[in-house]
Parts: sequence; structure tokens; C-alpha cells
Amino acid sequence: MTRDATLIRKRSVLIAGHATSVSLENAFWRALKNIAALRGVSLNKLITEIDEARDGNLSSAIRVFALEALQRQSD
Repeated sequence: MTRDATLIRKRSVLIAGHATSVSLENAFWRALKNIAALRGVSLNKLITEIDEARDGNLSSAIRVFALEALQRQSD
């Protein structure tokens, strides 16, 4: 793992039309972009879907979503 992958980056995203900031490691931002591209949706749309299904913290929900997506790919 490179140092760049572990650097946390804060980005502004639109969730259901509302701007918010999300802090994630670069590795998770890359994973989310790949998942969004595979699904043919925007990054904002994917994060909105994650937001609608979450119970806790948004950043944590995104990390778990990305991990579960990777696990499903390897099954």
C-alpha cells in the first residue's frame, strides 16, 4: 500500500441536492469511482444511495460499502 492510498482527502459531494463534505482515504475514493463507473452512475448518485441506506456515520458507511463490493467481486 502506498502512502498516497492512506492519505485522507475531504471532498464536497451533493447528496439529494445538498452539499456536504466527506473525508475518506484516497484508496476509498478510487474504489468508489470504479464502482460508480461499473454501475454507470455518477459518484454523487452512488454516495446518495449509500447515504439513504446507512444507519451511522457516512464516511464509515462508504468504507463498508466499498469493502462489501470488493468482497462480492471476489466470491
